[in-house]
Amino acid sequence: MLGFIIMLLIIGVVAGYIARLLVPGRDPMGFVQTVVLGVVGSFIGGFLGYVLFDKDPGEGALQASGVIGSIIGAILLLLARRAYLRRHGYGRSRRTYRGYRRSRVRSRY
Repeated sequence: MLGFIIMLLIIGVVAGYIARLLVPGRDPMGFVQTVVLGVVGSFIGGFLGYVLFDKDPGEGALQASGVIGSIIGAILLLLARRAYLRRHGYGRSRRTYRGYRRSRVRSRY
């Protein structure tokens, strides 16, 4: 059990960093967030492998995958995270736009 957790963390680090390298753009994430990205990406890769190839039905749909599946899952999770943050306005600076409007209104008077 302990060996599985250690291996999951090692694969999580590798998959998280490779996913961040392969997807272009800036991602302000720390080490722990990168590890979580890789570990969750591993389970997403395992689920996709289960759905697509129907291998190991005895282990169930929630299972960790290998390095390649982990990288694919981490890339998908990273793209979904970016889309979520972009949709909810975390990528844009709203303060600059509001400050610009206020300064223009004040300069008229």
